[in-house]
Amino acid sequence: MRNIQAEQITEVVKRLCIKANIDLNPPVEEAIRKARETEASPVGREILDQLLENAALAREQNLPICQDTGLAVVFVEIGQDVHVEGSLEEAIHEGVRQGYTEGYLRKSVVRDPIDRVNTKDNTPAIIHYEIVPGDQLKITVAPKGIGSENMSRIYMLKPAQGIEGIEQAVLETVALAGPNACPPMVIGVGVGGNFEKCAYLAKKALLREVGQYSEKPFWAEEEKTLLEKANGTGIGPQGFGGTTTALWLAIETYPTHIGGMPVAVNINCHVARHESEVL
Repeated sequence: MRNIQAEQITEVVKRLCIKANIDLNPPVEEAIRKARETEASPVGREILDQLLENAALAREQNLPICQDTGLAVVFVEIGQDVHVEGSLEEAIHEGVRQGYTEGYLRKSVVRDPIDRVNTKDNTPAIIHYEIVPGDQLKITVAPKGIGSENMSRIYMLKPAQGIEGIEQAVLETVALAGPNACPPMVIGVGVGGNFEKCAYLAKKALLREVGQYSEKPFWAEEEKTLLEKANGTGIGPQGFGGTTTALWLAIETYPTHIGGMPVAVNINCHVARHESEVL
Protein backbone atom coordinates (compact mmCIF):
# COMPACT_ATOMS: atom_id res chain seq x y z
CA MET A 1 0.00 0.00 0.00
CA ARG A 2 1.36 3.41 -1.03
CA ASN A 3 0.53 6.48 1.02
CA ILE A 4 -0.14 9.86 -0.62
CA GLN A 5 -0.64 12.97 1.47
CA ALA A 6 -3.77 15.02 0.90
CA GLU A 7 -1.58 18.13 0.73
CA GLN A 8 0.21 16.72 -2.34
CA ILE A 9 -3.14 16.32 -4.10
CA THR A 10 -4.14 19.88 -3.26
CA GLU A 11 -0.91 21.21 -4.73
CA VAL A 12 -1.34 19.22 -7.95
CA VAL A 13 -4.96 20.30 -8.43
CA LYS A 14 -4.02 23.94 -7.83
CA ARG A 15 -1.25 23.74 -10.42
CA LEU A 16 -3.45 22.01 -13.00
CA CYS A 17 -6.29 24.54 -12.59
CA ILE A 18 -3.92 27.38 -13.40
CA LYS A 19 -2.06 25.63 -16.23
CA ALA A 20 -5.22 24.40 -17.97
CA ASN A 21 -6.66 27.91 -18.01
CA ILE A 22 -3.49 29.66 -19.22
CA ASP A 23 -1.54 27.28 -21.45
CA LEU A 24 -3.41 26.00 -24.52
CA ASN A 25 -3.00 22.24 -24.89
CA PRO A 26 -0.33 21.64 -27.63
CA PRO A 27 -2.39 19.14 -29.70
CA VAL A 28 -5.28 21.61 -29.76
CA GLU A 29 -3.00 24.45 -30.81
CA GLU A 30 -1.53 22.29 -33.57
CA ALA A 31 -5.04 21.40 -34.76
CA ILE A 32 -5.88 25.10 -35.04
CA ARG A 33 -2.68 25.69 -37.06
CA LYS A 34 -3.58 22.86 -39.44
CA ALA A 35 -7.14 24.17 -39.76
CA ARG A 36 -5.71 27.58 -40.64
CA GLU A 37 -3.95 25.99 -43.63
CA THR A 38 -7.11 24.38 -45.01
CA GLU A 39 -9.82 26.88 -44.03
CA ALA A 40 -11.56 28.09 -47.19
CA SER A 41 -13.00 31.31 -45.79
CA PRO A 42 -10.77 34.41 -45.55
CA VAL A 43 -12.74 35.55 -42.49
CA GLY A 44 -12.37 32.07 -41.01
CA ARG A 45 -8.59 32.16 -41.50
CA GLU A 46 -8.41 35.57 -39.85
CA ILE A 47 -10.35 34.29 -36.84
CA LEU A 48 -8.12 31.23 -36.50
CA ASP A 49 -5.10 33.56 -36.59
CA GLN A 50 -6.66 35.56 -33.77
CA LEU A 51 -7.23 32.40 -31.73
CA LEU A 52 -3.56 31.48 -32.09
CA GLU A 53 -2.48 35.00 -31.19
CA ASN A 54 -4.75 34.92 -28.14
CA ALA A 55 -3.22 31.62 -27.00
CA ALA A 56 0.31 33.00 -27.41
CA LEU A 57 -0.52 36.17 -25.44
CA ALA A 58 -2.15 34.16 -22.66
CA ARG A 59 0.95 31.99 -22.34
CA GLU A 60 3.39 34.89 -22.46
CA GLN A 61 1.49 37.15 -20.08
CA ASN A 62 0.26 34.40 -17.73
CA LEU A 63 -3.38 35.26 -18.37
CA PRO A 64 -6.43 33.05 -18.95
CA ILE A 65 -7.07 31.94 -22.53
CA CYS A 66 -10.75 32.79 -22.02
CA GLN A 67 -12.58 35.05 -19.58
CA ASP A 68 -14.84 32.10 -18.67
CA THR A 69 -12.41 30.00 -16.65
CA GLY A 70 -15.10 27.42 -16.21
CA LEU A 71 -16.47 25.06 -13.65
CA ALA A 72 -13.66 22.74 -12.51
CA VAL A 73 -14.33 19.16 -13.60
CA VAL A 74 -11.84 16.76 -12.04
CA PHE A 75 -11.24 13.16 -13.13
CA VAL A 76 -9.45 10.97 -10.59
CA GLU A 77 -8.01 7.55 -11.42
CA ILE A 78 -6.97 6.09 -8.10
CA GLY A 79 -4.95 2.89 -7.89
CA GLN A 80 -6.41 0.22 -5.64
CA ASP A 81 -3.07 0.09 -3.80
CA VAL A 82 -3.14 3.79 -2.91
CA HIS A 83 -4.06 5.16 0.51
CA VAL A 84 -4.70 8.88 0.81
CA GLU A 85 -3.80 10.31 4.20
CA GLY A 86 -6.51 12.89 4.77
CA SER A 87 -9.69 13.63 2.85
CA LEU A 88 -9.26 13.08 -0.89
CA GLU A 89 -12.38 15.01 -1.78
CA GLU A 90 -11.58 18.01 0.43
CA ALA A 91 -8.02 18.01 -0.91
CA ILE A 92 -9.40 18.36 -4.45
CA HIS A 93 -11.80 21.14 -3.50
CA GLU A 94 -9.01 22.95 -1.67
CA GLY A 95 -6.79 22.66 -4.75
CA VAL A 96 -9.52 24.27 -6.87
CA ARG A 97 -10.01 26.96 -4.22
CA GLN A 98 -6.31 27.81 -4.16
CA GLY A 99 -5.87 27.55 -7.92
CA TYR A 100 -8.71 29.91 -8.77
CA THR A 101 -7.75 32.35 -6.02
CA GLU A 102 -3.97 32.43 -6.47
CA GLY A 103 -4.24 32.22 -10.26
CA TYR A 104 -6.68 35.16 -10.39
CA LEU A 105 -9.13 33.03 -12.34
CA ARG A 106 -12.78 34.06 -12.61
CA LYS A 107 -14.93 32.39 -9.97
CA SER A 108 -18.21 31.36 -11.57
CA VAL A 109 -19.79 28.82 -9.22
CA VAL A 110 -23.01 29.66 -7.37
CA ARG A 111 -24.08 27.71 -4.28
CA ASP A 112 -27.63 27.04 -5.49
CA PRO A 113 -29.24 27.05 -8.95
CA ILE A 114 -31.97 29.43 -7.74
CA ASP A 115 -30.51 31.83 -5.17
CA ARG A 116 -27.36 32.29 -7.36
CA VAL A 117 -25.04 33.33 -4.51
CA ASN A 118 -21.42 33.04 -5.67
CA THR A 119 -19.22 30.74 -3.56
CA LYS A 120 -16.32 33.15 -4.28
CA ASP A 121 -13.71 30.40 -4.79
CA ASN A 122 -15.13 28.32 -7.68
CA THR A 123 -15.89 25.38 -5.42
CA PRO A 124 -17.29 22.84 -5.26
CA ALA A 125 -15.69 21.06 -8.18
CA ILE A 126 -17.41 18.24 -10.04
CA ILE A 127 -15.39 15.09 -9.37
CA HIS A 128 -15.43 11.74 -11.17
CA TYR A 129 -13.66 8.80 -9.53
CA GLU A 130 -12.40 5.61 -11.13
CA ILE A 131 -10.60 2.82 -9.25
CA VAL A 132 -7.84 1.24 -11.33
CA PRO A 133 -5.05 -1.30 -10.69
CA GLY A 134 -1.74 -0.13 -9.31
CA ASP A 135 -0.31 2.30 -6.78
CA GLN A 136 -0.58 5.59 -8.66
CA LEU A 137 -3.11 8.39 -8.64
CA LYS A 138 -3.85 10.30 -11.84
CA ILE A 139 -5.61 13.65 -11.67
CA THR A 140 -7.05 15.44 -14.71
CA VAL A 141 -8.52 18.91 -14.38
CA ALA A 142 -10.82 19.98 -17.21
CA PRO A 143 -12.28 23.46 -16.66
CA LYS A 144 -15.52 23.68 -18.64
CA GLY A 145 -17.01 26.96 -19.77
CA ILE A 146 -20.78 27.26 -19.73
CA GLY A 147 -21.22 28.61 -23.26
CA SER A 148 -20.34 25.29 -24.85
CA GLU A 149 -21.77 23.22 -21.98
CA ASN A 150 -25.17 24.83 -22.50
CA MET A 151 -25.16 23.55 -26.09
CA SER A 152 -24.80 19.89 -25.05
CA ARG A 153 -27.66 17.39 -25.32
CA ILE A 154 -28.79 13.87 -24.40
CA TYR A 155 -30.91 11.67 -26.67
CA MET A 156 -32.64 8.48 -25.56
CA LEU A 157 -32.76 6.78 -28.95
CA LYS A 158 -34.42 3.51 -29.93
CA PRO A 159 -32.07 0.72 -31.08
CA ALA A 160 -33.80 0.67 -34.46
CA GLN A 161 -32.53 4.20 -35.14
CA GLY A 162 -29.05 2.73 -35.49
CA ILE A 163 -25.96 4.60 -36.56
CA GLU A 164 -28.09 6.97 -38.63
CA GLY A 165 -29.88 8.07 -35.46
CA ILE A 166 -26.57 8.68 -33.70
CA GLU A 167 -25.28 10.78 -36.58
CA GLN A 168 -28.51 12.77 -36.71
CA ALA A 169 -28.28 13.48 -32.96
CA VAL A 170 -24.69 14.69 -33.21
CA LEU A 171 -25.26 16.89 -36.24
CA GLU A 172 -28.47 18.34 -34.81
CA THR A 173 -26.56 19.29 -31.65
CA VAL A 174 -23.80 20.93 -33.70
CA ALA A 175 -26.33 22.88 -35.76
CA LEU A 176 -28.19 24.08 -32.68
CA ALA A 177 -24.92 25.08 -31.01
CA GLY A 178 -23.88 27.26 -33.95
CA PRO A 179 -21.78 30.24 -32.83
CA ASN A 180 -22.83 29.90 -29.17
CA ALA A 181 -20.19 27.24 -28.47
CA CYS A 182 -17.28 29.42 -29.70
CA PRO A 183 -16.35 27.19 -32.65
CA PRO A 184 -14.27 25.55 -33.91
CA MET A 185 -15.65 23.01 -31.46
CA VAL A 186 -14.24 19.87 -29.93
CA ILE A 187 -17.09 17.35 -29.73
CA GLY A 188 -17.39 14.50 -27.24
CA VAL A 189 -19.95 11.77 -27.93
CA GLY A 190 -21.06 9.07 -25.50
CA VAL A 191 -23.03 6.08 -26.78
CA GLY A 192 -24.48 3.34 -24.58
CA GLY A 193 -24.91 2.71 -20.88
CA ASN A 194 -27.90 4.60 -19.55
CA PHE A 195 -28.99 8.23 -19.05
CA GLU A 196 -26.14 9.29 -16.77
CA LYS A 197 -23.47 6.95 -18.16
CA CYS A 198 -23.66 8.28 -21.71
CA ALA A 199 -23.28 11.85 -20.41
CA TYR A 200 -20.17 10.82 -18.48
CA LEU A 201 -18.79 9.09 -21.58
CA ALA A 202 -19.30 12.21 -23.68
CA LYS A 203 -17.47 14.32 -21.10
CA LYS A 204 -14.66 11.77 -20.85
CA ALA A 205 -14.34 11.68 -24.64
CA LEU A 206 -13.26 15.34 -24.50
CA LEU A 207 -10.13 14.28 -22.59
CA ARG A 208 -8.81 12.24 -25.49
CA GLU A 209 -6.05 14.14 -27.23
CA VAL A 210 -6.91 15.78 -30.52
CA GLY A 211 -5.77 13.46 -33.31
CA GLN A 212 -6.15 10.24 -31.31
CA TYR A 213 -8.87 8.08 -32.84
CA SER A 214 -10.84 5.36 -31.05
CA GLU A 215 -9.11 2.02 -30.60
CA LYS A 216 -12.27 0.38 -32.01
CA PRO A 217 -12.01 0.42 -35.85
CA PHE A 218 -15.75 0.89 -36.45
CA TRP A 219 -15.94 3.89 -34.12
CA ALA A 220 -12.69 5.36 -35.42
CA GLU A 221 -14.25 5.45 -38.89
CA GLU A 222 -17.41 6.98 -37.46
CA GLU A 223 -15.36 9.69 -35.76
CA LYS A 224 -13.84 10.60 -39.13
CA THR A 225 -17.25 10.56 -40.82
CA LEU A 226 -18.93 12.73 -38.22
CA LEU A 227 -16.05 15.21 -38.10
CA GLU A 228 -16.28 15.64 -41.85
CA LYS A 229 -20.06 16.10 -41.69
CA ALA A 230 -19.77 18.59 -38.81
CA ASN A 231 -17.32 20.65 -40.84
CA GLY A 232 -19.70 20.44 -43.77
CA THR A 233 -22.34 22.42 -41.88
CA GLY A 234 -20.60 25.67 -42.84
CA ILE A 235 -20.87 27.21 -39.35
CA GLY A 236 -17.15 27.95 -39.39
CA PRO A 237 -14.86 29.69 -36.88
CA GLN A 238 -16.89 31.67 -34.35
CA GLY A 239 -19.97 31.08 -36.49
CA PHE A 240 -18.93 33.43 -39.32
CA GLY A 241 -18.97 30.67 -41.93
CA GLY A 242 -16.22 28.42 -43.23
CA THR A 243 -14.95 24.88 -43.39
CA THR A 244 -13.66 24.58 -39.81
CA THR A 245 -16.65 24.10 -37.54
CA ALA A 246 -15.00 21.37 -35.44
CA LEU A 247 -11.36 20.63 -34.68
CA TRP A 248 -12.00 17.16 -33.38
CA LEU A 249 -14.68 14.62 -32.50
CA ALA A 250 -14.23 11.66 -30.16
CA ILE A 251 -16.68 8.85 -29.35
CA GLU A 252 -16.70 6.68 -26.22
CA THR A 253 -19.03 3.68 -25.95
CA TYR A 254 -20.35 1.30 -23.28
CA PRO A 255 -22.66 -1.75 -23.30
CA THR A 256 -26.34 -0.94 -22.93
CA HIS A 257 -29.80 -2.47 -22.46
CA ILE A 258 -31.41 -4.38 -25.35
CA GLY A 259 -34.22 -1.83 -25.47
CA GLY A 260 -32.23 1.37 -25.49
CA MET A 261 -29.49 3.41 -27.17
CA PRO A 262 -28.61 6.50 -25.10
CA VAL A 263 -26.51 9.14 -26.86
CA ALA A 264 -24.96 12.24 -25.30
CA VAL A 265 -23.18 15.01 -27.15
CA ASN A 266 -20.93 17.24 -25.04
CA ILE A 267 -19.76 20.31 -26.94
CA ASN A 268 -16.50 22.01 -26.02
CA CYS A 269 -15.18 25.32 -27.29
CA HIS A 270 -11.95 25.57 -29.26
CA VAL A 271 -9.69 25.71 -26.17
CA ALA A 272 -10.74 22.22 -24.94
CA ARG A 273 -8.92 22.76 -21.64
CA HIS A 274 -7.55 19.79 -19.72
CA GLU A 275 -4.29 18.98 -17.93
CA SER A 276 -3.19 15.82 -16.14
CA GLU A 277 -0.56 14.76 -13.61
CA VAL A 278 0.29 11.40 -12.03
CA LEU A 279 1.30 11.00 -8.40
